Formats: sequence, structure tokens, C-alpha cells
Amino acid sequence: MSDDTTILFGLPGVHVESVEVDEDGARVVTVVTAQDDGEPGGAGCPSCGVLSGSVKEYVTTAPKDLPYGTSPIRVRWRKRRWRCAEPTCARQSFTESIEQLPPGARTTGRLRQAMALAVGDACRSVAEVAGAFAVSWPTVHRAFVAEAERLLGEPEPTPVLGIDETRRGRPRWRLDASVPGWRRIDPYDTGFVDLHGRQGLLGQAEGRTTATVVDWLSARTPEFREQVRYVVIDPAAVYAAAIRTLNADGSRLLPNATLVVDHFHLVKLANDAVTRVRRRVTWDQHGRRGRKIDPAWANRRRLLKGRERLSERAFQAMWAALEAGDPTAQILTAWIAKEELRMLLALARTGAAREVVRARLHSFYAWCARSNVPELHTLATTIETWWPAVLAFIDTGLTNAKSEGLNRLLKQVKRSACGFRTVDNSHRRVRFHCTRNYRMSNC
Repeated sequence: MSDDTTILFGLPGVHVESVEVDEDGARVVTVVTAQDDGEPGGAGCPSCGVLSGSVKEYVTTAPKDLPYGTSPIRVRWRKRRWRCAEPTCARQSFTESIEQLPPGARTTGRLRQAMALAVGDACRSVAEVAGAFAVSWPTVHRAFVAEAERLLGEPEPTPVLGIDETRRGRPRWRLDASVPGWRRIDPYDTGFVDLHGRQGLLGQAEGRTTATVVDWLSARTPEFREQVRYVVIDPAAVYAAAIRTLNADGSRLLPNATLVVDHFHLVKLANDAVTRVRRRVTWDQHGRRGRKIDPAWANRRRLLKGRERLSERAFQAMWAALEAGDPTAQILTAWIAKEELRMLLALARTGAAREVVRARLHSFYAWCARSNVPELHTLATTIETWWPAVLAFIDTGLTNAKSEGLNRLLKQVKRSACGFRTVDNSHRRVRFHCTRNYRMSNC
């Protein structure tokens, strides 16, 4: 067989000897171990390293390889079994091996890599990949685990760290031995994201508590913790407490980190306040939930939009309808408070002076304080509690948008896998898929 066939087959370390078509239409490719010109015959014993030139017998193995074309390919590797030339060596004989097919391997290295990338990068289920490559489920899983362990190492330091939680599965009820009766279990994971570079998801930890974050950060190197300058989170008290945690010697766990709260969730808090006011006012007026005939319910979507996203006609229609339908003006008061908060947050990335920020903040606080709407008092109290982190957002403009984007990929992995029985498998699959761009850029 010519060298062209060997080049087309493309498996390093072997030479194509012949290609035949089997009765079922499969192509049978017979290969032998390639040997460079001028290279002495024989092979070194893998145990003692002594070169052997004595052939004991020829054996044929049938390793699985990548499919090519529409008809299947069957590889037949005719290789030599050598006698060990060292009398004291416990291994009396050994067979030839190449990098793609180490001793004992039943699949080629390129097939294992292709299966691993199909699971990790293409986000296909292990069962689907096993069926496509005609191998068993454990074979695909082992290939993916080996590739993930090779490519996913310790995360590199990043100056901006994002923390967010995601639900891993449905709530379940479990019988707790320590507490009589059944206990509801909400399986959550906390994800850690590189918001500055391209590393993507740095890792996940089971749970969404202060201890979860502290344990994950404590497992990182001191250089990693010292490098973190900003930590972007949702307004979650458990995560904020973890960032402020002190070590045994009194030093901070993240000595140089500044807490930044994501503005998207602050606007959501304001929108939730508007929705609660609308529902309460409707119930007070009619003793029921909102209906199509109610102006407040008909304008519920406009109330959640920003002023700049409303046309003048839509804004005038909403304003006139709520003025007529809500004599207490509480709904419009809540909407104005929401817009005041949005204008305050809009100062981010503008380089606004401190007096401008203080003026906007005072305008928001004053409006909420003068109103008789309890939901706005709660909203103002929340902003006051988180104000240092809100001010850090205005100064830096950092958001948790990348974390939310990776949460979408995370859910895609879970859907394609049809659920996970093991937490480690879930974390491995999710991190592998959420670091694809970073790994591809380093190739």
C-alpha cells in the first residue's frame, strides 16, 4: 500500500498495509507499526528498558478508531510481540505500542479526544455520544474525565471575581435523622467566574451559604486571593458576609477586595416594589386581583419599562390611565421612585463627580421618604444597606452579566445531560463547557 493511504488514514505511528471491504460493507484497514529508515529493529522493554530484537510472535488487535464516511471502518493492527532480552526482568514479553494506542488501550487517542470534546464542548449527552461512536457509556465517560483532568487545572488569579448561585435540580424532601420528620432540600451550586479575563467559570461549590464561598476561596492559593480587587455579587447577604470573613490571624480572607453589587438586580428590586404596590392598590380598591378592565393591570408592562424605552404616546396613555384609575397616586409614586433609582445607577461609566452622585441619591431618598408607600421605604432601606457596594458599581461599572451568561450555558449542559446523579460529574461537565472559549484561544 502506498504512503498516500497512510497519510490519508492519519494515525501517527502506524503504516497502512492494506484496505479491504468486508461482507457487510465495512472497510477493514490493516496497519503495522511504522519504522523510520535507518532505525534499528527491535523495541525497548517497558519495564527494564533493554532493547530486544527477538520476535516471539505476531498478534492482531482491533482498536476502535474515528469513523470516516458513511460506512464503518475496522482497524486491524498487526504488531509484534517481543521477548525481553534481560534475564532478570519479570516481564518475559511485550507488544509494540504507540502514543495513540498505549499498552492495553482499546480505543485510539484521537477517538477518545473526539468523544470527550463531543460531550464537553458540543454539549451532547454521554449516552448520545456512545451511540454515535458505537462504544459503551463508561468508555465515553472515562474519555471525558481524562480530557477534563488534563485541560482543567487550578484557576489563574483574576482581579475581578463574580459570584452567583444556580439551582442544580428540583427541590426534594428527605428524612433527616437529626431532626424528626421530613426536610426540604433545595440543591443549589455557587459559581465563581472570571469577570476580567477569558477563563470563564473558575469553579463551582455545592450550596449557597457563607461557608460555601469561604471554603472555595480558602482552597485557592494566597496569590489568587491577594489578586482579587473586586467581587461582584447580587445583593445576597450570605455572599457579602463571606467576602468580609476574617482569617484566624484577624486578616481578611480577600485582603484587597472591594464588594460591588450588580445593578440589574437593584433595578429588579425596584420593579418588584412597583409590582407589589400595583397589586396592593388593586386589591384595596376592588377586593380582587387585577383584570383587563383595570388601568393598572393594563399598564403593568409599561410600568416595568424605563422611561426612555416608552414612546411619548405610550407614556402619556399610561400616565393618564393611572391618574384616573388610582386616586391615591401610589402606583405612579412607585414608578417615579424606580426611575429615580435608575437615573442614579445610570451615572456608572460616566465619570460623574461625587456631588452629582450625592444629588441623585438625595433625590431618590427624599422621594421615597415623602411618600406614604411602605414598599418604597423598604426599597430605600435596602439601597442604604448596600450603598457602599452600589457606589462601587457607580465608580467601576462592573456587572455580573458574564456570570448570568454562563448560567445560561450551565442550564444547557443540564438539559442535554438529562440530569446528573453525581455532583462532581455535574461540576466537571459544567466547567468544561463554560471554559470553551478560553481553552480554544490557548490552543
